Amino acid sequence: MTMHYTPPLRDFAFVLDEVLQAPQVLRALPAHAEIDGELMMQVLEEAGRFAADVVAPLNGIGDREGCRLENGTVTTPPGFARAYAQFCAGGWPALACAPEHGGQGLPHVLDCALFEMLSAANHGWTMYPGLLHGAYACLAAHGSPGLQARYLEKIASGQWLATMCLTEAQAGSDLGQLRTRAVPQEDGSYRLTGDKIFISGGEHDLTPNIVHLVLARLPDALPGSKGLSLFLAPRVLDDGSRNGVHCTGIEHKMGIHGSATCSLHFEQAQAWLVGEAGRGLAAMFVMMNAARLHVGAQGLGLAEAAWQRASAYARERRQSRAPGSSGNDLIVRHPAVQKLLMEQRCRIEGARLLTCWAGLLLDLAAHDPDATQRRRHHERLEFITPVIKAFLTDQGFQCASRALQVFGGHGYVVETGIEQFMRDARITMIYEGTNEIQAIDFLMRKVLGDEGRRLDDFLALVRADIEEGALLGDQARLLANAVDKLSGLAKRIATAAVQTPSLPYFVADEMLRLTGHVALGWMWLRAGRRALSAMASDPAWYGGKRDAACYHFAFVFAEVHQLSSVIEGCLATGLPPLPTDLDHHAAQEAG
Repeated sequence: MTMHYTPPLRDFAFVLDEVLQAPQVLRALPAHAEIDGELMMQVLEEAGRFAADVVAPLNGIGDREGCRLENGTVTTPPGFARAYAQFCAGGWPALACAPEHGGQGLPHVLDCALFEMLSAANHGWTMYPGLLHGAYACLAAHGSPGLQARYLEKIASGQWLATMCLTEAQAGSDLGQLRTRAVPQEDGSYRLTGDKIFISGGEHDLTPNIVHLVLARLPDALPGSKGLSLFLAPRVLDDGSRNGVHCTGIEHKMGIHGSATCSLHFEQAQAWLVGEAGRGLAAMFVMMNAARLHVGAQGLGLAEAAWQRASAYARERRQSRAPGSSGNDLIVRHPAVQKLLMEQRCRIEGARLLTCWAGLLLDLAAHDPDATQRRRHHERLEFITPVIKAFLTDQGFQCASRALQVFGGHGYVVETGIEQFMRDARITMIYEGTNEIQAIDFLMRKVLGDEGRRLDDFLALVRADIEEGALLGDQARLLANAVDKLSGLAKRIATAAVQTPSLPYFVADEMLRLTGHVALGWMWLRAGRRALSAMASDPAWYGGKRDAACYHFAFVFAEVHQLSSVIEGCLATGLPPLPTDLDHHAAQEAG
C-alpha cells in the first residue's frame, strides 16, 4: 500500500511560534540573529514536501523489498538511492552544520523537525542520513585539524554517509567487553582488526564512501570501558583503494527492512585516532547523544504517521450504531474509538513540543554568548535526553499499537499497511541504548549523581510556568502536585539508596516515565494556555487544542498516580517483592 503522509505544518507553527517563541529565542543568539518565523516555516514547508512527495512513497516498497547482499555489496530498495541524491541536492544534510564546513548554519530545532517528518514518512530510509549530524558533531568537537579537513565537509554535505560501530556479539550494551584491536603504525595511522554487529548503514549503494567511527582497544589499553579509543576508518581510502572493511552479513529483521543492518569485519583496516587515546567513549558520546535525540524523534514521527492512518480510517469505516444514534455510523462516532484517537493525539502533540524544546536547547547550548548559560543549557539537554529517547519511543510503539487497534482485524493484515508502523517502532526502544539503560542512566547519573541539582533546575522551569497566570487552573494544580511528588520521591530514593543500593535500579523506569509525564504536562499547560488566549482568532483550531490539553490532564496524565504508587511501594518495603526461586527455576531449565 502506498504511504500517504501529511506534514503537521500547522502544529509546527503553533509549537515554534506561539508556545516556544522560537524566533525570538533564536534571534537573541548572534549566530541566528536573522532568523524569523517566516523563514523557519519556509524551511519546514520544503522539508515536509520532500518527506511527503519523495520519501513517503518508498516506505511500503522498502518494507517489502528490503536490502540485498551479494558478494559483499548491499543494494538498497528501489528508489532509495535516487531519493538520497535528491536529499543531498536539496542541501538537507547540511541544514544545521556550520557554514565554514559547507553547512547552512540554520537552527538545530529545524533539523529536529526535519527528522521527525522524515521518520514519519519512511523510517527505514531515514536510518541512512540519521547519523550524519552526530558524526559531524563528533568530528567537529574531537577530530584533528587533518581529519576535519578531509572529512567534515563531505559529511556535512551528505556526500559521504557515516556509521557508529560500537556493538560486538559478546559485548552487547557492555562496551567494556569490546575486543576490536587498534595497532599504531609508523605513519601515525592505526590498523583495526575485529568484528562489529548491528551496524546501521554499514554497507550500501547510496554514497561512494562510508565513514566508520569505531570504538577499539589499543595494545596497552586499560581493561573495561576506560580503555576504549575512537577511530575513523573510511570504506574507501584517499588513493581510491578499498579499505579492509567488509560486510559479512545483513540482518533479517522484524521491521525497518529498508535499512541495511550489517555485520562488519575489520581486517587490518587503516584508521585514524579521533580525540585522545583512552577517551573514546567521551568522544563517541557526542554522537550517541545526538543519535538518542533523533531516536526520540523517530518514535514521535512513527506515532504521527500511524495516527494519521488511523484517524483517516475511522472517518471512512462504518460499523454498528454509536450511542445516541439510530443507524450504522462511522467508527469515529464511537466513544471507544474517540478515546483511542485522542490519547494518541495528546501523546504525539505533547511529544512534539518536548522535542522542539530540546532542539532549542541544542541551539542555546551551542550559541548563547554567555559561557555559563551555555553550560546550563547543555546540562538541561543532558538531563532530558534519556527521557526523550526512552519515554517517546515507548509512546511511539504504544501509539502505533493503538492506531492498529482502530483498524480492528483489518489492521492485523498486511494489506492495510498499519502493522508496519508497529514493527518499525519496536526497534526504537532497543537501539542507541535500551530504554532500561536510559532509565538507569537518568536516575543514577542525571538525578542522584549530582544530588538532584539538574532535576531541581528542570522542576524550577516547570514551576515558573505553573505560577504564571490563572488559565487552566485545575490542570496547573495537577501538574504542581506531580512536580512536588517527583521532587520528594527523588530525595527519598537518594536516602533509601544508602541502605539499599539496588533500590534505585528497581524504580529507575518509573522515575523516568514520571519525569516524562511531568515534562509533557508542562508542555500541555503552556499549549493549553496559548490556545485559550488565541481562541477568538480561530475558535475551531484553538478549541481543538484546548480540548486536547484538557483530555491530556484528565486521561493521560493520570498515569502519574500509578507510577508514584509503584515507587512509594518500593520505598515502603525496601525492595519490590520478587520471586526467591528464580535461580532454582533457571537451574531446572538448564538441567
